[in-house]
Amino acid sequence: MRRPSAPPNQPSPSAASTPPFNAPAARRIRAALGMGPEHVAHTMQVSYRLPYVTPDLVTAWERGIAAPSSPELTALAGVLWCTPGELIGRPRTLREHRVARGLPAEDVARAVGLDPERYLRMEDGEDWRGTERQSAALADVLDLALPDFVAVTGREGKLAELLRSAVGTRWQAYVRPVGKVVPLERGQLENSLQRLHQDYQGQMVASLSWGGNSAARQAGDAGRDFLDRIVEHFWTRVQGAGRPGP
Repeated sequence: MRRPSAPPNQPSPSAASTPPFNAPAARRIRAALGMGPEHVAHTMQVSYRLPYVTPDLVTAWERGIAAPSSPELTALAGVLWCTPGELIGRPRTLREHRVARGLPAEDVARAVGLDPERYLRMEDGEDWRGTERQSAALADVLDLALPDFVAVTGREGKLAELLRSAVGTRWQAYVRPVGKVVPLERGQLENSLQRLHQDYQGQMVASLSWGGNSAARQAGDAGRDFLDRIVEHFWTRVQGAGRPGP
């Protein structure tokens, strides 16, 4: 595997953000290569122009005490002969997905048809404002699963709002609004909303039926937790969701 290019010695503020680092994976990969923290630190100092990286810092990363910045993660992946994605936890933001793919911001901006500076402002503010065509290109270049696509394009809050309304009233009225947020086939969307509605209403019926006892309180708590995690429950019910279309 070709090593990633060395990062600059002084990363920009946006590049210095900390991705969700997978410390156990870093430790496991290093051990499999027969390397010690001192070998990793030395190579990062010499090959990637990061003179401040010490064996103690590498150990702190692996113990979860500290986390490498984006350029440090790229360098560490090069030293360990793996991709940045193998050292990152589940990406949450647009930048984290890009870093996990090992792609420069300029390459992503070019692929989606945006000026690099404008794209970086979107990353910094976690505020994607691309067109539908650009959003589809973003999903393609970052290989985004549907839940990740909805999250990084800023649609998750709107989806949660619609889903809470759908489970509390007639779910049929929300097929079209939810479909505008989530590019799913209509039949799959209808089935998912119906199941979501049934599950929530079942909990509410249990709460009312049991009156004021502890079981009712537990059912009520479960209902509130269900609403708090409504998007997660929705994706669980969307089996085999495809990639977003244009």
